Amino acid sequence: MTTATALATWAHGIPAVVFESKDNPLADFSDTPLWLSLVKALGIFVYLLLSTLLVIWFERRVIGRMQQRPGPNRNGPFGLLQTLADGMKSMFKEDVRPKNADAFVFTLAPLITATMAFISFSIMPMGGEVTLFGHRTPLQLTDTPISVLLVLAVAGVGIYGIVLAGWSSGSTYPLLGGLRATAQMISYEIAMGLSLVAVFLYAGSMSTSQIVGAQRDWWFALPLFFSFFVYVITMVGETNRLPFDLAEGEGEIVGGYFTEYSSMRFAMFFLGEYINMFTVAALATTMFLGGPLAPPGFAALGLDGGWWGLLWFTLKLWLFMYLFVWLRGSLPRVRYDQFMKFGWKFLIPVTLVWVMLVSFFRAAQNGWFGEGGVTIGGRIFPVASLALVGVVAVAALVAGWWWDRRAATAAALAAQPPPSVVDPFAGGHPVPPLPGQTLTEPVLGAPALESATLTSKETVRG
Repeated sequence: MTTATALATWAHGIPAVVFESKDNPLADFSDTPLWLSLVKALGIFVYLLLSTLLVIWFERRVIGRMQQRPGPNRNGPFGLLQTLADGMKSMFKEDVRPKNADAFVFTLAPLITATMAFISFSIMPMGGEVTLFGHRTPLQLTDTPISVLLVLAVAGVGIYGIVLAGWSSGSTYPLLGGLRATAQMISYEIAMGLSLVAVFLYAGSMSTSQIVGAQRDWWFALPLFFSFFVYVITMVGETNRLPFDLAEGEGEIVGGYFTEYSSMRFAMFFLGEYINMFTVAALATTMFLGGPLAPPGFAALGLDGGWWGLLWFTLKLWLFMYLFVWLRGSLPRVRYDQFMKFGWKFLIPVTLVWVMLVSFFRAAQNGWFGEGGVTIGGRIFPVASLALVGVVAVAALVAGWWWDRRAATAAALAAQPPPSVVDPFAGGHPVPPLPGQTLTEPVLGAPALESATLTSKETVRG
């Protein structure tokens, strides 16, 4: 059982008032028969498949323009049918399976990776309420009081597809790639989950429809800017995209966990990766950018709700897809140890501190620390909130002062000239001197010299 699944199970035992917001009720599916849900599921499937075909072409064209080359421009107008041609090629290629591979698990792994990505999209509100075949229904397949935990749980199950792919191949390189990708995704799922806790505190719910409803005044990307920043980093690491595509470091471990895959099995991994990109982008849109809500100013023009929501949701989704493409065309791959150190030693501790601060702010706004406040600009700010802002400001000043002192000390040490006399065996291994340096004693095995020191310009012959 993954951590997200355990959290979801634990959440069911807590009173619903903790997770459900009275101001923003759950999406109403009372007029949605089963056959209409199946139609909407088919619509989501087609929406994601067409989006995947388009985004692969989009990525090739944009990166081609960034690198001063044309990109696909032969199959179809502007090369739009190139992705479809590649898919057909994968279908007709020879399906090769290693001799030592576990046949059943070898086939099951890409299926798990692809299907889990589709399941996560089922709870995303893609628009407002519309009329379909005479029934009033929201543009969302389903919703629960803990929908976001469902997404995290499904993402945890998707990791099994990667580790099983590496193990079932019966080869060393896929196994190493599977282990590295699994460690990477598990590590960044922790920071991703912590970044979403602040959203739960602001919205008072874990339901995606209620979180969208809570953003009608302002999108959570503004007050929860740090959570938004952390989530954007973790969603890139979660999808194994540049600069974090360490599972596919060609110079280190060949092709990663799908090294031994070909034909449609490889295409399933390829499809799962891009569907995962849409899933994390849709979650970011829902949690921080208001989901299908219109941008400020457009709602007054009547361009909000209903089918308009699908337009705004898609535009916001593609903003994140462009971010994925821009990062791939701009940044180099980081080292694996740097990436893991950044996640465990920086993102997780800092996000924990941020969640604590947000908790105090929300508690002060709800009057848990007592009534009374100060009126500023016509608004009443609780005394506890103002005190907390002061404490945070002082802590930030102290941290800035300490960081400046640390940087100044490091710069002073770097500016010091290297010592003129060095011990070649100080670190346990013989180290040759730099130009202008002098050794404290002759190297063992060297002929006796008239001087007690040996300069770097002299040649020692054994």
